[in-house]
Amino acid sequence: MQHRYWPVLFGFFLFSLYSFSQQKYTLSGTISELSSNESLIGVTVAIPELKTGVVSNEYGFFSITLPEGVYEIQISAIGFREIVQTISLTENLKINFQLAEEAEELEEVILVEDVEKLNIRKPQMSVNTLSAGTIKKIPVVLGEADVIKSILLLPGVTSAGEGASGFNVRGGAADQNLILLDEAIIFNSSHLFGFFSVFNPDAIKDIKLFKGGIPAKYGGRLSSVLDIYQKDGNSKALNISGGIGAVSSRLLVEGPLEKDRSAFLIGGRASYAHLFLPLFDNDNKAYFYDLNTKLNYKINDNNNIYLSGYFGRDVFSISERFVNVYGNSVFNLRWNHLFSDRLFSNLSLIYSDYFYGLELDFVGFKWNSGIRNFNLKYDFKQYISNTFQLNYGLNDIYYNFNPGEIEPNREDSGIITEQLTQKYANEFAAYIDAEHQVYEQLTLQYGLRWSNFMRLGQDELNMYQDNNPVIFNQEFQIYEKADPIGIESYKRTDRLATFNTLEPRLAVALALNNQSSIKASYNHMAQYLSLLSNTSSPTPLDVWTPSGPYVKPQILDQYALGYFRNFKDNEYSLATEVFYKDIDNRIDYIDGADLIANNAIEQVILNGQARAYGWELSLNKNEGSLQGWISYTLSKSEQRTPGRTADEPGINMGNWYTTGYDKTHDIAINASYELNSKWSFNSNFIFQTGQPTNYPIGQYEFKGLVIPVYGGRNEQRLPAYHRWDIAATLTPRKNKNRNLQGEWVFSIYNIYNRRNAASINFEQNQDTGRNEAIRTAIFGLVPSVTYNFKF
Repeated sequence: MQHRYWPVLFGFFLFSLYSFSQQKYTLSGTISELSSNESLIGVTVAIPELKTGVVSNEYGFFSITLPEGVYEIQISAIGFREIVQTISLTENLKINFQLAEEAEELEEVILVEDVEKLNIRKPQMSVNTLSAGTIKKIPVVLGEADVIKSILLLPGVTSAGEGASGFNVRGGAADQNLILLDEAIIFNSSHLFGFFSVFNPDAIKDIKLFKGGIPAKYGGRLSSVLDIYQKDGNSKALNISGGIGAVSSRLLVEGPLEKDRSAFLIGGRASYAHLFLPLFDNDNKAYFYDLNTKLNYKINDNNNIYLSGYFGRDVFSISERFVNVYGNSVFNLRWNHLFSDRLFSNLSLIYSDYFYGLELDFVGFKWNSGIRNFNLKYDFKQYISNTFQLNYGLNDIYYNFNPGEIEPNREDSGIITEQLTQKYANEFAAYIDAEHQVYEQLTLQYGLRWSNFMRLGQDELNMYQDNNPVIFNQEFQIYEKADPIGIESYKRTDRLATFNTLEPRLAVALALNNQSSIKASYNHMAQYLSLLSNTSSPTPLDVWTPSGPYVKPQILDQYALGYFRNFKDNEYSLATEVFYKDIDNRIDYIDGADLIANNAIEQVILNGQARAYGWELSLNKNEGSLQGWISYTLSKSEQRTPGRTADEPGINMGNWYTTGYDKTHDIAINASYELNSKWSFNSNFIFQTGQPTNYPIGQYEFKGLVIPVYGGRNEQRLPAYHRWDIAATLTPRKNKNRNLQGEWVFSIYNIYNRRNAASINFEQNQDTGRNEAIRTAIFGLVPSVTYNFKF
């Protein structure tokens, strides 16, 4: 069925290439920041006379092909002084531009979403961009600037819960988000179980969140792509910046190795609240630390080398009897090469490792698990003409999954060393993607991704009767684990299962005029990894597993339609979208499923369906002393697993039920006000429908114990979640004889002390013997102060 996409897409490519065969000239170059040589992403290069333009790519490169003539070009980016220059295009030209920062306007940048008029005509939709300056100003718990908490203010994005890891996009699960840091996959995006994110805002250059209309270069996840790039480092002068907060501090150092040719960046963060616990006779610990590094070297005008890395760890312990250590390690070696003024390439060799360790001294064992991958990417961007661009490339990822290794931690332990069966897989993809301006009002972005996933051989694989690891007990009307009928061993080069998926992508933008447009998109995507978690929000204890003989890949079809408009010469912008997502092979768990240290996970899972649909609205104020946005999302997220035969009821009687991340109403308001050069203020308000859960609907007594009775899955909800945060930033007047620039950030998280329920547990009252609801709230009102500095 999927092969029907080939003739249509191939026809588009042939038509486009034929249309652009006439002789033209090319203007190309790179765009960087004047003070640091930092390459700038997403800078607009516009030719007003022709009503056309391009934006710089992830490495600051741009290329545009035009008819011979004299043109006035505009180079613009929010927060920088615009460059207007006249050029005579009688031959191919290469010009590098450097933008000077507009300090008085830079910190006003809040949210960039179709704020350039040119983007009204771009087919890209369902995309949000945040600046590092914005993230630092948004008030968050304990005063630590946070990437993940900031994107929760965007439409269609909700939290997994107060103090919980991960985030949910358009009714999707947390494991359906692809999180990239300098192209490396991040499997756990949180510190301290969700209180902080792993991303140091001082080291971040660009953040993009794709919720729909996802280009063909991305794959492997269904709901979203969070694409984050680190700074390259200042190749002109040594800069030091950082911040000192109530519970953590950070420091970033960047400077030239060889002026204007190479640079380094190194940044670190650490929390230290646990150091004060001994003062209260408490020997528990909970802290994190991380390190960001980057080197870049300009070989010549056509070649650049980058080496970047990230290392982070969390440590949580209770009296040394319970010790939990987890974190990410990633490295990326990249080579940028310019084949010509129209063909740009990027070759990346990436290593990513997520580690989870647990030591239970009172039980006498240690448990280590994790996932590693080696990733080779080769991407190309070809500028055929000013109305047609191609992106294409290859991507190959090798995975090694370690579900867990258990070993004794002392001599008198009764634990026997055991290694759960490690799993191996390889995921290959090839893609081609085109952005095609058919005529002035109509622009298309269309592409095709082919993904191939091979589950490789492992030491032991259970065999089951009729190849069915889950059986249905007709007598008790419950699903149960099937007993293996044998165990097979395979070489690493053997293939246990192979999956191939064609993933077409299409986005359309129809400009109604210079201020408004209608856009639509379609994504067909495959996800071959699943996070094994039967909790309402992911935890570090959850384990990733690959598709294979008993676990099918998840398959998504997403449709989106939107209307976009700028008002008052771009002072205001409006975006509204509707979306529908349909997912096959979403994992569901049988009642009583145990996922921890389970060496036969296929015995407790079934393949089901999921769907999500909704409406998003975002109104932004982009200019002036008062800026901000209001976003609202109305959505529904559901899942079901019908019976495999007519004799089986399925899970939850085969009926649709709301997922644990369904939030019917989601409202976010952010406002930023610059009073004067010294004082600025920021505030945000969040309201979300309560998280689905299960409460007892009855109880019975058995041998003196009161046993609760539960109904269907997720039939109840926690109370609605809402809070109001405020922050004030004081920037003292700079002394001309000092290089130090500093600011004080005072913030109050949850100003009216709302005790939002992270969970509600039911316990038996010792006096009455009845079950009672106990609300667990993590944060109330939290004041904080942070000092940020730069010199």
